[in-house]
Amino acid sequence: MRQGLKTLDSITPTDTPPLRGAVREIVSLNPSTLEELGRVPIFTAEQVQQALAKARAAQPAWAALSFKQRAEFILNAKILLLERQDELCELMGRETGKPMVESLSSEVLPVANLMDYFARKSAKLLREDQFTLSVFRNKKSRIHYFPLGVVGIISPWNYPFSIPMGEIVMGLMAGNAVLLKPSEYTPLVGLWMGELFRAAGLPDNVLQVLSGDGTTGAALVDSAIDKIFFTGSGRTGRKIAEAAARRFMPFVLELGGKDAMIVCADAPFERTVNGALWGGFSNCGQACASVERLYVVESIADRFINALVEKTKLLRVGIDGEQQQDIGPLNNARQLEIVTDQVNDAIARGAKALTGGHRMANLPGYFYKPTVLVNVNNSMRVMQEETFGPVLPIVVVKDEAEAIREANRSNYGLLASIWTKDTARGKQIAAQIEAGTIIINDVLYTHGAAETPWFGVKESGMGVTHSKHGLREFIRMKHINWDLMPMKCI
Repeated sequence: MRQGLKTLDSITPTDTPPLRGAVREIVSLNPSTLEELGRVPIFTAEQVQQALAKARAAQPAWAALSFKQRAEFILNAKILLLERQDELCELMGRETGKPMVESLSSEVLPVANLMDYFARKSAKLLREDQFTLSVFRNKKSRIHYFPLGVVGIISPWNYPFSIPMGEIVMGLMAGNAVLLKPSEYTPLVGLWMGELFRAAGLPDNVLQVLSGDGTTGAALVDSAIDKIFFTGSGRTGRKIAEAAARRFMPFVLELGGKDAMIVCADAPFERTVNGALWGGFSNCGQACASVERLYVVESIADRFINALVEKTKLLRVGIDGEQQQDIGPLNNARQLEIVTDQVNDAIARGAKALTGGHRMANLPGYFYKPTVLVNVNNSMRVMQEETFGPVLPIVVVKDEAEAIREANRSNYGLLASIWTKDTARGKQIAAQIEAGTIIINDVLYTHGAAETPWFGVKESGMGVTHSKHGLREFIRMKHINWDLMPMKCI
């Protein structure tokens, strides 16, 4: 049965064990205005263990439900989400700074589709496999799929709703209990998710939200959970992998990208310019699938760069009070520092900012002017490290072959895009690119499609999310084999 969802101002941590002594807190700030939005407690290691014990107790009854019964709770939550979408978009606007239209298009609507997809398709996607062996003709096998038990999700601040919600929904539909540790920069959005499922009638302790900082995340990884799902930096991802390896705990790591965009000589011009604009500056460039390296063939380079710079200058940057802004702020002071340092390093080494290249001092928050850089090379940090900001470095290449070589000169391999009117040629180029997903004549969008897998190669991570492959990250297999014509036992 659905219940009323709490308003923004009444969202508080639920089921928090009693706190002793001084309570450590997270202060949530509005990155546009630097005003305080609220405070939440930091879960201690002891509280994480208590949450895990509750999840262990609740999980068997949840797993015993049919897929159809579990789906009812997911679809109830979807209905509530769409009813309260403006409330959620307002909260995300306050806690991340992103424009309302972007919160709706890149967070709420894709999640609503994902909830519907996995609620209706999980039973089919996890149907038992049965087959006869090709060599031992008298033998037959069946593969059964079972929930893992209790899974932990550590989610990032750039898409604080859509990234963890996808994993929550897949985890729940597979029959697991879920412990979510939201980013310390977006704790209120994390708590809102917990309230959404509570209002949808989800049984107690099947989903718990553990507000906290890095110490809470470390305690979750070190606890006796059955699998960890992490989205964030490579540095933290390595620490998680090392900790998980010590006790053979499986994990899925999505660790970011340095995504390349290849503009061929025959690229559809206006679509490609707009694609670069969207790919580079959507969510203020704070997406692991953002275009962070743009390779354009020299025969169209001047025209392309000029058009891109002119459109970049027209972007409206600011506080989205009247829903008239295209770009909001960077999420936090540390991210502003990273972007500033990378751009300054590039300019000091000979790069040129055709527009932008500096913080917007006329605004109170963490605003950085959308930047287009030329004369860049691989010695610069902006070409090697993940930037996660509104910065587009452009490299002019002789031809597509050089673009492929340069695109592959990266430790990352999450997503890339190829722009050409010749789809067959685009597929040939895609086959040579070292990335988990390659898109022809589009950018960014595939994480919003529930059916498509999301994964990286190289240092962009391990494991899969979304699609049937991502759903199966939340299960364990059991193989049972028997004789078709049992032999008489002696």
